Amino acid sequence: MVSRRVLTLALVFLVVLAVVGGVVILVGCCLVAPTDDSSSESVFTPLDASATPAESRGDAGSAPNGTLAVHFVNVGQSASVLLVGPTGETMLVDTGDFTDDGDEVLAYLQRANVTRLDHLVTTHADADHIGGHAAVITYYETEADGVGAVYDPGLVSTTATYGRYLDAVETYDVPLYEVRTGDELPFAGATVRVLAPPDPYLAGERRNENSVVLHVTFGETSVLLTGDAEETGEAYLVERYGSELRTTVLQAGHHGSRTSTSDALLNASEPLLVVVSSDYDSQFGHPHEETLDRFAARSLPTYWTGTHGDVVVVSDGETLTVSTQRAAPTDPLELRNAPAVEPGMADPVRERLRLRVSTGEQTTPVLVTDGGDDARPDGEAENGRLVLVSVHADAAGDDRTNLGDEYVVFENAGDVTLDLSGWTVRDERGATYTFPVGTTLVPGERLTLSTGAGTDTTTRYYWNASSPVWNNDGDVVTVMTAAGEPVLQEAY
Repeated sequence: MVSRRVLTLALVFLVVLAVVGGVVILVGCCLVAPTDDSSSESVFTPLDASATPAESRGDAGSAPNGTLAVHFVNVGQSASVLLVGPTGETMLVDTGDFTDDGDEVLAYLQRANVTRLDHLVTTHADADHIGGHAAVITYYETEADGVGAVYDPGLVSTTATYGRYLDAVETYDVPLYEVRTGDELPFAGATVRVLAPPDPYLAGERRNENSVVLHVTFGETSVLLTGDAEETGEAYLVERYGSELRTTVLQAGHHGSRTSTSDALLNASEPLLVVVSSDYDSQFGHPHEETLDRFAARSLPTYWTGTHGDVVVVSDGETLTVSTQRAAPTDPLELRNAPAVEPGMADPVRERLRLRVSTGEQTTPVLVTDGGDDARPDGEAENGRLVLVSVHADAAGDDRTNLGDEYVVFENAGDVTLDLSGWTVRDERGATYTFPVGTTLVPGERLTLSTGAGTDTTTRYYWNASSPVWNNDGDVVTVMTAAGEPVLQEAY
């Protein structure tokens, strides 16, 4: 539960004595220690956790009811994560960049029919994480069903964006709590632990290193959100929590920067998949190659909002489903081979993957083959039937130097020509090949897809991969249409 910590601070304006054309500019506000003036109101208020109704407290449970949905919203070079609990309770973590003033996050929340924000979490005061705070609070307090509470690490900023955020909190009298290591946020049906920042703050009170870090547990599944914590913040997490950091889904720290999501954090958390929130054309080059290399070394399926768009992970406590707006590679080293997805795109997400987590212990993900209503048995498609004829995974000699001899063979077993334009072929790790526009397969015709490089013909296509794709010891071949609908999924 959140501790009974009272930080009696008063909200005052910070006037910067910069003169532009003879005009004094008011650039922001900050929090300062209160004076003896009893009229000064506290910005932070204590949370009486003992008064929190039992049904609103976190409870991971071994057999949870309902589902937990975690929405990684595509907000470009920033971050915003929406959690919807099994009872419909909502928690929004960050609100994107100041440049769009919350427009993209608000549009997403409205599309998702979120009529109330029960919790708004500020990981830290940087303008690319609190850019929509003021707009979101104002909208929900004036046009919807309100904001229940706001949580903040307590480190201030002098930016105008931060000032507008605090102004909105004060204007609408929204409870604002400082959270630290050891706190727990009330969230019905799930457990939300605050792992950081500690008291005292780290690294000279640098905001990134003192991001609010959340570990959300639901049944046997969990999500770890680390904000922009970097080397010092992650070292603290690893030293303090060790294996307690183990998680199913990890949001890459600091938008995939090389300074975050270290080997030590990955070794401690042992995620089954990773989500990166950053712009396709990030001015900082996020996600950095060094970070992607660390993911690749662990064969971690990686979803990037820059190419997958919005990423929605839904857990029933044992199984995860991952849905995205676009079908794109999940091999960390292939992420940039897919086209960009612009923030704010309203296209719906489609299920791409299911991962089953074994009871009591997280294990290597096992692909579930019952793909739901969109799955078609026996590889049936709307205009034909694609079947997997054979997989030649073990090339002659050294697989790495004889990629042309590693291949899979497909056949149209239906009676109507198949148009494979934009269809994707994927292995279990997430390496993805996309058939070019104009690829067709007439009834009874076979098509071979070789891993190596070459010039496509009517019956043989080349992946142009730089390393082997198909595991000699067994793998899963998945084919999806250009719209992301599963057509074929077969293990060998």
